[in-house]
Amino acid sequence: MITLTDIELRRGTKVLLQDAELVVHPGQHIGIIGANGSGKSSLFKLLMGKISADAGELFIPQDWRVAHMAQELANSESSVVDFVLDGDPQIRQIERAIEKALADEDHDRLALEYEKLDNANGFDAHYRAEQLLHGLGFDQSELDRSVNSFSGGWRIRLNLAQALMSPSDLMLLDEPTNHLDLDATLWLEQWLKSYTGTLLIISHDRDFIDNVVDRIVHVEHCKTNAYKGNYSTFERVRGERLALQQASFEKQQKRRKEVEEFITRFKAKASKAKQAQSRVKELARMEDIAPAHIDSPFYFSFAQGKKAHSALANISQGDLGHDGRAILSNVNFDLHPGTRIGLLGPNGAGKSTLIASLTGDLNLLNGERVYGENVKIGYFAQHQLEVLDLQASAFLHLQRISPKSTDQELRNFLGGFDFHGDKALEPIKAFSGGEKARVALALIVWQKPNLLLLDEPTNHLDLEMRHALTLALQSYEGALVVISHDRHLLRNTVDEFYLVADGAVKEFEGDLKDYQLWLKNFNRVPTDSGEKVGGLEVPVIEKIIEPVAVAEVLSAAEKKLQRQQSADARKQLAPLTKKSNQLENKIEKFQVQLSEIEFSLADADLYLDTNKTILKEKLSLQAEIKKLISENEEQWFDIQQQIEQFNC
Repeated sequence: MITLTDIELRRGTKVLLQDAELVVHPGQHIGIIGANGSGKSSLFKLLMGKISADAGELFIPQDWRVAHMAQELANSESSVVDFVLDGDPQIRQIERAIEKALADEDHDRLALEYEKLDNANGFDAHYRAEQLLHGLGFDQSELDRSVNSFSGGWRIRLNLAQALMSPSDLMLLDEPTNHLDLDATLWLEQWLKSYTGTLLIISHDRDFIDNVVDRIVHVEHCKTNAYKGNYSTFERVRGERLALQQASFEKQQKRRKEVEEFITRFKAKASKAKQAQSRVKELARMEDIAPAHIDSPFYFSFAQGKKAHSALANISQGDLGHDGRAILSNVNFDLHPGTRIGLLGPNGAGKSTLIASLTGDLNLLNGERVYGENVKIGYFAQHQLEVLDLQASAFLHLQRISPKSTDQELRNFLGGFDFHGDKALEPIKAFSGGEKARVALALIVWQKPNLLLLDEPTNHLDLEMRHALTLALQSYEGALVVISHDRHLLRNTVDEFYLVADGAVKEFEGDLKDYQLWLKNFNRVPTDSGEKVGGLEVPVIEKIIEPVAVAEVLSAAEKKLQRQQSADARKQLAPLTKKSNQLENKIEKFQVQLSEIEFSLADADLYLDTNKTILKEKLSLQAEIKKLISENEEQWFDIQQQIEQFNC
């Protein structure tokens, strides 16, 4: 168990944590959230022993093995497989001992070291390293390349792979999804869900946090406030507490209206009814969510661009690719005013190539690209930060675009991106990645585009900025094409999905859950000619087959049997599901009651001598409700296990 008692942390004169308390139990998966600069990464450094607390006590069991994801770029001439294997120093040490025993022809020592290797699961280490690399998007042909031959984002992925390879009791991951695409994010999510050690993770991807953690620690006002449940639960509970103060009512109603208007436009497309349902659920949660963000420092929206009455951009019979090599063939892609598309597809399938071809950054290998008369493109590329002028301020970047705008107009606009006072005038070279990303987005918003092409726009953005961007995109009236590993942003800003895979671009009839299933069932067919890597037979991947192709070969009788089996399964699961839903509703009601009691307990007057009886009653009620929540959660957990066992 990890305990932090009265911890104080300072960075220069700034106090990050003061009298902070935290208890972490073995096996817990905890999401660490908070504003940029609040001390999340410093907390990780404290746990790793890289810095010491200015006051207070930290306890971590001495025998715990700690793994962490390095933030600096990996720098090595080793192959990527060897770099990942270095994440397990015990196996590396045994391998060196084996080499020495072989050289010395010491057979007794050799037998002993082989036994150690077996106990350390070393015989399949090479295979496990390759599986990690494949999951994070590395191709088999890249595994023997040197680490330094990869770009920065891919070298950060290697740091992550090395951390996952390391045997650990405690794993610390700081923004592990920042340089991942959606496919790798989904893979990492599943890997971490099965991780049996204690996990502390900093992430600004709310869906990712929701699916991986069971606790939230919110670093705010120099304190570490712990919440039971995932990020959505935290958001709801915090929102409920703030809503009790009624400070959020006006802003809450405004946001609700924006989402209602968005749903009205969304539901007009009958073919997208399934996606409309997820948006309706989002609206149902809006009243709880909105108050949790009333103190957000970001407030901006996309002003209406030039009106267009015909297609904004069109690619006809296009072959798209690089250096004369086609990645996508026979592409027909139309973008009309109001079109809102999310691009899905495996890593390297050509999503970024499609967007770059739409912007004109890539010439078509074949076919035709036509732009509308009034089109104005706003383009955010994955490497957008690299084209910023590091010596210029955010203010100067805008002033260069609009020299006739007044200083006050520019300052007011930058304030919506949390660049106030001198911050707006500072050279951006010292800015964090998140701050630079906000500058890049501000430049796009300022220019009033009527066609937005966004390639991973949320990289480096914190949760509050992602929330603000999602709201701004919901009310954006132009056409939108977006690639993102942030499922919450995709789910709440686009009307339809297109799948980029197997060299083609086609409409995807489904939502993100359907895509996750499609990806999970991605069927790779090996050829007969495999090669040995690390002593194991590794098949050469020849072709990717969509799971739907397998379903089509079923006979009518087999399909009927499948339907019958599914119906029987639903019938047997129905009472369990019903009981689970009932317990969830009870738990939510108890949590609301608990929030109200705990809010009232924060009133200093309650602790006066004249209120002793009331205080005693409230404390007794608080304890009783906590007990009820615990009992109902245990029942809910037991039922979930039954459901999972049944599904297996």
